[in-house]
Amino acid sequence: MATCSFCKENIEKGTGKMFVKKDARILYFCSRKCEKNLLKLKRKPRTTRWTKEYHQVKKGLKK
Repeated sequence: MATCSFCKENIEKGTGKMFVKKDARILYFCSRKCEKNLLKLKRKPRTTRWTKEYHQVKKGLKK
């Protein structure tokens, strides 16, 4: 099972989107919301309040 590259949620099999960049990196997205925030708006998951990474940084578990 893949995890979303932006919000780190698990993606159910048969759903979501796989995006391959020109440098051959593969990004997985659970929704259009995550895709747009990362690619178009160029937001960082650390500063977006609804992501798991934001909550980890806020609690001090990750630097």
